[in-house]
Amino acid sequence: MYTLKGELKMIGPTQQVSDSFKKREFVVVDASGQYAQTISFQAVQDRVDLLNNFKQGDNVEVTFFLRGREWTNPKDGIVRYFNSLDAWKIEPIGAGGGSSSSSPSSNPETFVGEGDDELPF
Repeated sequence: MYTLKGELKMIGPTQQVSDSFKKREFVVVDASGQYAQTISFQAVQDRVDLLNNFKQGDNVEVTFFLRGREWTNPKDGIVRYFNSLDAWKIEPIGAGGGSSSSSPSSNPETFVGEGDDELPF
């Protein structure tokens, strides 16, 4: 699981792809580095409702999974690979700015180094 903080640039409508599958795309701009990055995410199934309480311009923290799949075109046999960023959780970042996200228990990218005294064993 990964996290990204940024500003919501676009929230798309919910798309009913099939009888049993729906998705909603949204874009977050991460301006934390030298060059701003425009990142496209998708929310699927019951996660599409996560975006209902947000609007363009809101600052958010997105927790997401990186997904990949292989697809073979049945017509010509050419294999293609696709990646998607599937949103799991979207939280607003207020003026205080998500101080809880810096704790090791809530940050999935935090690594515990050797010699840390708070280990349970």
